[in-house]
Amino acid sequence: MAVAASSTLAALTILMGGVASADPADPTDIVSDAPAEVGYEPDTPPTLDVTVLTPLCDGDVPYLQYAVVPTGTPNTTVTITWENPSGADVVMADLPLSGRVLWPGAVVDASGKAADWPGWHQENGAWVEGDEFDWVRPAVDVEFKVNPEATVSVAYPPSSPQCATDPPGANPPGTTRLAAHSVEAEQLPRTGSDVARLAAIAVGLLALGATVVVLTRRRRA
Repeated sequence: MAVAASSTLAALTILMGGVASADPADPTDIVSDAPAEVGYEPDTPPTLDVTVLTPLCDGDVPYLQYAVVPTGTPNTTVTITWENPSGADVVMADLPLSGRVLWPGAVVDASGKAADWPGWHQENGAWVEGDEFDWVRPAVDVEFKVNPEATVSVAYPPSSPQCATDPPGANPPGTTRLAAHSVEAEQLPRTGSDVARLAAIAVGLLALGATVVVLTRRRRA
């Protein structure tokens, strides 16, 4: 037991002597586990670029065509959120980074033909303005989220002679009264100006006729 204790004490003495002999002023005697910072650069934060954002009409159906390019993230899908300013948002999750989606409120039938449009509903077989998707037009904020996110405002695609984004034969919501007022406002001035012009021509013809009669009578006299 005395021999073992002596051996242990000797080992501790040697160990302590080795530690005490280290020169704290010599940096080579200090061992550090900290990683070297030579050439270290902070990680670049992830970004998201929306490279394509096109409202379009195809077969009388409104779509949003999009393409996003994320950097600094391994995610390969995007979540599109249509932001409702006064109610529940419309969320489309796990979509590819590029493609096109139906405008909220648009409905297609089994054959892919348009069956309903946002901002309209049917009553007794007739299309009437107003439904639960009024907020998606004339423009709506849309968020694209991969890991970072980006929010942009997009306009509802307008109708054209080749493609209608509203029910057949219907004016876009909110424009019916304006269109009628514009037609009426344009027709009234034209009608008044036509009458005034015709009256002026008639007066001129009467004056010309009276002058001819007076000259004829003077020649006869």
